[in-house]
Amino acid sequence: RFGFRELGRATTILAEPWFAEVTGGEGGDDLLADLARSADPDLGLLALARIHENAGPNERSILGEVPTTAGEPRSRLLAVVGASAALGDTLVVHPEDVAVVTGESGQGILAEPADDVRATLLRAVGADPESDVPVASIEGATDAMRRCYRQQLLRIAAADLTRPDPLSTLPGVAATLADLASAALEAALAIARAEVADHNLVRLAVLGMGKTGGRELNYISDVDVIFVAEVAEGAVEPDGEPVAEDRAMRIGARLGSAMARACSSPSREPALWEVDAALRPEGKQGPLVRTLASHVAYYERWAKTWEFQALLKARPVAGDVDLAQAYLEAIGPMVWTAVQREHFVEDAQAMRRRVEAHVPRKDADRQLKLGAGGLRDVEFTVQLLQLVHGRVAPEIRQRNTLGALAALAQEGFVG
Repeated sequence: RFGFRELGRATTILAEPWFAEVTGGEGGDDLLADLARSADPDLGLLALARIHENAGPNERSILGEVPTTAGEPRSRLLAVVGASAALGDTLVVHPEDVAVVTGESGQGILAEPADDVRATLLRAVGADPESDVPVASIEGATDAMRRCYRQQLLRIAAADLTRPDPLSTLPGVAATLADLASAALEAALAIARAEVADHNLVRLAVLGMGKTGGRELNYISDVDVIFVAEVAEGAVEPDGEPVAEDRAMRIGARLGSAMARACSSPSREPALWEVDAALRPEGKQGPLVRTLASHVAYYERWAKTWEFQALLKARPVAGDVDLAQAYLEAIGPMVWTAVQREHFVEDAQAMRRRVEAHVPRKDADRQLKLGAGGLRDVEFTVQLLQLVHGRVAPEIRQRNTLGALAALAQEGFVG
């Protein structure tokens, strides 16, 4: 009646002494009804049992109190463990984080300024949010960053899953997830600076691309980036000679690689996501880090149509903000004149057909991301219209797909 499918297992868990106390009396059906409202009651019930089994006395006390009391804390906890096996596993490993889910309304995180999230992640790794001073020690910093990231993710998911109007809050959730990813990149850069001794000889800017750049990130996604580096002003070698550009680029590449390791290499805490720099000039065949002048030269001479399309999403997310802004100012005019290139529309359409061709035939009708009429079709359509009309309509120059679509409608380019 409450939507459980694994009846034998559910009966066994509900008969355990601690759970029998929780579900006994008049509150039993009430608790099961709350579980029934979660995405997967069996998953949620099993997670509660695993969390209880791994918890210490204090955490068990909290876990015992929450299910007995109807209200927001219980709704948030059951919604999270009933929706995500991964977040349930996080609570099994860290039962004390049940309090992160239940201890606040959670809705405020969807309106939390990006700078506050950034400061939280930087403090977690021992870095000063007000300066570029690296962490004092990298020992434990990676795990601290990942732990803090997942605590914030628990808060976001609890708020998201218990909203009465989830569709209207979708843009806010996606933006908050992107801001959290940006904050993690900033913390990863702080860790990288502690690992790379001569980091102060180079300025490094990290630009978010794709869904990260558009502040429309989903819960499970690689984070796309581009790295831009310059020799730091006044940087000299120990012998007093100015730092050579190629040496600065090598240092920048070491910083970028160390950032990626902080986010995705094996550690005690699970990896966050892959830092994907494949959208850089020449893709994976090109250098990880380039100077601003090198980026400009590539886009002036060699870039393909789809690369200008990708640059619509570029946004500073970590590192040297001034350098990132200089990059956007240098690249922007090329993006908005790309439509004048020969065969522009045909090239864009051909790229879309190539993407569709890689979708297995058996999945074509239900491939929500890449298939015909899927998410990528929406993005391609919006981006193509932006590139065609953005020269004369600055209002549609937006990174976010839903925002751009609304602007296109308001300006009369779509119905």
